[in-house]
Amino acid sequence: MSGARQPPLVTGISPKEGTSWTKVTIRGENLGTGPSDLIGLTICGHNCLLTAEWISASKIVCRVGQDKNDKGDIIVTTKSGGKGTSTVFFKLLKPEKIDILDQSAVWVDELNYYDMRTARNKGISPFTQRPANPLGIDIDRGKVPHTEFDSLYPGMNGDFNSEKFSATMYLIENHSSASFEQLKIAATNLRKQASKKNEGNVAYVKGGLSTFFEAQDALAAIHQKLEVDGTEKVEGSMTQKLEKVLKSASTTADTLFQEVLGRKDKADSTRNALNVLQRFKFLFNLPLNIEKNIQKGDYDVVINDYEKAKSLFGKTEVQVFKKVYAEVETRIEALRKLLLAKLLETPSALLDQKRYIRYLSDLHAPDDPAWQCIGAQHKWIVQLMHSCKDGYIKELKGNPMLQSPLLDMDSDGRPSPIGRLSQTASLQRGSSFLSGRNDSWRYKTPHQVAFVEKLTKVVVGQLPNFWKLWISYVNGSIFSETAEKSGQMEKSKKNARQRQNDFKKMIQEVMHSLVKLIRGALLPFSLGEEELRHYGGWELKTELSGSWLTQIIQTVRLCYESLTALEIPNDMLQTIQDLILDLRVNCVIVTLKQTTEEVKRLADKEDWIVDNEGLTALPSLFEQCVVQSLQSLKTVLECKPGEASVFQQQKVQDDVCHSCIQMIKVFIASLENLSTKPEGNIDTLHISVDVSSPELFGSIHEDLTISPEKRLLTVLSNCRYLERHTLINIADHFEKHGFQGLEKITQASTDSLKELDERLFETFIEIKADPIVGSLEPGIYAGYFDFKDCQTPTGVRNYLKEALVNIIAVHAEVFAISKELVPRVMSNIVEAVGEELSRLMQCVPAFSANGALQARLEICSLKDAIAIYLTDDSKASFRQALEPLPQLSSGADKKLLEELLNEFKSSMHLQLTCFQPSSVVSMKT
Repeated sequence: MSGARQPPLVTGISPKEGTSWTKVTIRGENLGTGPSDLIGLTICGHNCLLTAEWISASKIVCRVGQDKNDKGDIIVTTKSGGKGTSTVFFKLLKPEKIDILDQSAVWVDELNYYDMRTARNKGISPFTQRPANPLGIDIDRGKVPHTEFDSLYPGMNGDFNSEKFSATMYLIENHSSASFEQLKIAATNLRKQASKKNEGNVAYVKGGLSTFFEAQDALAAIHQKLEVDGTEKVEGSMTQKLEKVLKSASTTADTLFQEVLGRKDKADSTRNALNVLQRFKFLFNLPLNIEKNIQKGDYDVVINDYEKAKSLFGKTEVQVFKKVYAEVETRIEALRKLLLAKLLETPSALLDQKRYIRYLSDLHAPDDPAWQCIGAQHKWIVQLMHSCKDGYIKELKGNPMLQSPLLDMDSDGRPSPIGRLSQTASLQRGSSFLSGRNDSWRYKTPHQVAFVEKLTKVVVGQLPNFWKLWISYVNGSIFSETAEKSGQMEKSKKNARQRQNDFKKMIQEVMHSLVKLIRGALLPFSLGEEELRHYGGWELKTELSGSWLTQIIQTVRLCYESLTALEIPNDMLQTIQDLILDLRVNCVIVTLKQTTEEVKRLADKEDWIVDNEGLTALPSLFEQCVVQSLQSLKTVLECKPGEASVFQQQKVQDDVCHSCIQMIKVFIASLENLSTKPEGNIDTLHISVDVSSPELFGSIHEDLTISPEKRLLTVLSNCRYLERHTLINIADHFEKHGFQGLEKITQASTDSLKELDERLFETFIEIKADPIVGSLEPGIYAGYFDFKDCQTPTGVRNYLKEALVNIIAVHAEVFAISKELVPRVMSNIVEAVGEELSRLMQCVPAFSANGALQARLEICSLKDAIAIYLTDDSKASFRQALEPLPQLSSGADKKLLEELLNEFKSSMHLQLTCFQPSSVVSMKT
C-alpha cells in the first residue's frame, strides 16, 4: 500500500488577474486524483469549489468568486493530500459596469441573464438598473415627505424608468435643497450627455461596418450558390427578403455617412490645394519661422530652411518671391551678427565655440569666424591675467589679507572678467590648486601666493580650450569631425598654415605675461623699469618665507606639467622653465637668509643647563635649525624632468656658499655674545627651572648670577662640540642636498670657530691664571723672606699651598662643566705659573744654602703636584727656575729635601688627588 500523497501545490494561474466570474486555469502538482478527491478550492479567500472543474492532477478550471478588489493565494484541498499551498497570487479587479443609458457595441441580454455561479438562466428586468446620478449634482433624499405632493401629482413618481415618471417629482425627491445655480449646472450636464450620445452614434455604426460587409459577402455567395444549384425559384422568396434587409441597411448607412463622406471629399480637395501651395507657403512663412527658431535656439533648423529657400528662390525673377527672400536674407544677416557676438563672448565653452563656428560657416559668414574666435580668446586670457594682478594689488593696498570684491565686480556693478571666469565650468580643470581649503585660507595666505595660485588657475583653466580650438582649426575638425565638409576643412587647414606664426606669437605672449606677472610679484629685481611698471606694482613690506616660496614653486611646476600635457612645443614653455629655475634659486637664498635670522634668535633660548658632556642645548638647536631648513628645500633642490640644477651657475654657487658661511658665522658670533654678556642682561625667560623642586628660588638665584667664567667654559665646551661634531654633520647634510663648495664652507666655519675658541680661552686663562700668578711673588717674600739669609727649611710655605688650592679650584670649576677641557685649561695654568716661578727665581740676586734648599723644595713640590699637566713649555720653565739655584752638595740636604717633599705630599694627599689620573685614583680608593 502506497504512502500518503503530497499536499497540493499551485505553481501557476492564468490569467493572473481579472474581475469576478473570470474563468481561470490553475496548474500545479498533486491537485487530486479525481473530481471526487477535490474537496476545497479558494481564490483570494473566496470559495470557488462550486464552479471548479477537475481536469487532471496538474490542472483545474474554475471561475473566481465575487469581486472585492484584493489579492491572495490559490489554495487547493484534496482528500488524499490535505490542504495545499501556492507559490503564485491572483488579483481580483473591480469590473466597470455598463449603465442602462451607456452605449455599448456588445448586446447585453438583460432578459436572459446567465448566472455564472449556478450555471443557470435567470430572468432579470432591465428596469432594475438605474443611472446613478444623471444630473451630476449632490443628491439629498428623504428630506421632503411624499404625502404633501401626492395630491398635486397623483399617481406620478420620480423613477425615470417608470411609465409615470415625473421630472418634478424626481427633483423633489432627490434634489429638494438644490439652489438655482446648481440646477443650471445640472441642465448643462444633461446637454453634454445628450451631445455625447449623438456624437457616439457614428462611432458605434463604424464599429458595425464589418458585420454589414460580411452580410453583403454572404448574400453574394448565396446568389452564386443558388445559380449553380438551380434552386433560384425555391429560395427566391428568402433571397428577396434578405435583399430587402441589406438594402434597408445600406440606405441607413448611406444616410448616416453622407455628411461624413461629404466632409471627407471637401477635406481631400482642400488638402490637394494645400499641397499645390505648400512650396510657396514655405517661403511666405519662412521669415516668421526663422524668428521663432532663433528665439528657441534651433539654429540647425534655421540653417536647413535657409539652404532650402536659397536653392528654390535664390535666383527667382518673381517680384513677390524676391521681396520675401530679401526679408529672409535680412533675418539671416541678423542671425550671423548674433552668432558672431555669441562666438566672441567670453567666457565660453569649447563645444559652444565649435558649434557657433559651424553655424557661421554654414551661413557663409564673411571673414574667418574661427580665427576671430581664437583672437578673442587670446585677448580674454591676457585680460584675465592682468585683471587678476590688478585685483590683488588693490586688495593689498585697500584691505590686506581679505577677499576684495574688486576681483569679482567691476566698477559699474557687473561681474568682472575674473568674477565671470569663476562661474564657468572650464576652470574646473585647474581646481586642484586650491582644492581642499576652506575660506579661512584667504585670511592666512600672503597676497603674492594667492595671486600665483589664481593666475596659474586662470592659465590652466583657459589655455587647454584655447589650444584645442587651434588644433581643431589646424586639422579642420572644427567644421566637421566626419570629413563630410571637405571643402571647408581644406580651407581651414590652408588658413591655419598661413596664420601659424601669428598663433605662436599669441602663445608666447600668454607665456611671457604669465612669467613676467609672477616675476613682478616675486622677483621684481629680474625685470627692467619699463616691465616693472607694466607687470609690477606690488608694495612688498615683508619678504615671503621659504615655505611659501616652496608652495609657489610647486604651483608653477603643476602649471608647467598641465601645459606640457597639451603637447605644446617645449620652446614655447622655456620661459616657464627659466622662471622655475630663478624661483628655486631665490627660494634657496631666501631660506638660508631666514635661517640665519632664526639662528640669531637661538641665543635667546640658551638656558645654561649643562649635560654630562658639558654641553647646553644650543648646538643641538643650531643643527636642528639648519637640518630643518635644508629639509624644507628638498623638493626645491630636486630636479623635475626638463629642469636644470640650482647650482649649475657659478654665481649661484658663490651666493649659496656665502649664505651658508654667513649663517654659521652668525651662530659663532652669538656664542661670543653669550660668553661676554653682562650679568645684568641675562634673559630670565629662558632659564630652565624645575618648578617642583624645593630649591626653586635658590636655583633661580644661582642661575641669575652665572659667572663670566662659567659662561666662558660653557661656550668653550659648545665650541669644542661644534668643531668635532656639529659642523661635520651640517657639512654632510649640505653634501646630501647637493650643495657645492663644501670645503670652502667647512674651512671658513672652522677657522672662525677656532678664532673664537682661542679668544675665549685666552680670556678665561687670563681670568684664572692672573690671580694665581700674581699671588706668587708676594707669597714668596712674605714676612721679609730672603733667599740669601734664611733658616733651614721646615716645609713648603703657605703661599705655595694657597696657589695649589687656587689651581685645584680652577680644576674643579672646569671639571664641573666639561671634563674634556680640564687638561687644556690646567696645562695653560701650569705654564703661566711655571713661567712666573722661572722669572722670580732668575730675579733672585743670590741664594744661601738654606735659601736654595727652600726654593728647590717649593719648586719640586709644585712640579710633582701638577706633573700630569706639564707640557714641554712648562717643563722648560721649571728647569729654568731651577737653573739659578746652587746644587745640593751634601747628602744631608738631599735627604732633608726628600723628607720634606714626602711630608708635603702626605699632608696634601687629599687635595692633590685631583691632579692624578682617574685610573690611579680608582686603584688607591
